[in-house]
Amino acid sequence: MTMAKQATISEQLRAAILAAPVSRYRIAQETGVTEAALSRFVRGERGLDLSSVDKLAPYLGLALVTVNRQGKALNRGK
Repeated sequence: MTMAKQATISEQLRAAILAAPVSRYRIAQETGVTEAALSRFVRGERGLDLSSVDKLAPYLGLALVTVNRQGKALNRGK
């Protein structure tokens, strides 16, 4: 049985930025991540540092989830 390829964290973040109901300018203003950095990231020219990801993820409603090797979320007692 083959597992479907899961999108990388960068791909998921890029998709969330593109799907956001606000402009990159607004995202930049509200998160403190420069619009230039967001534009370069979305175009695939550069990555983002973790401090930028830390600011963007909650703004965009994203979170890391621990999964087992079969791709299922692990219950962490919540």
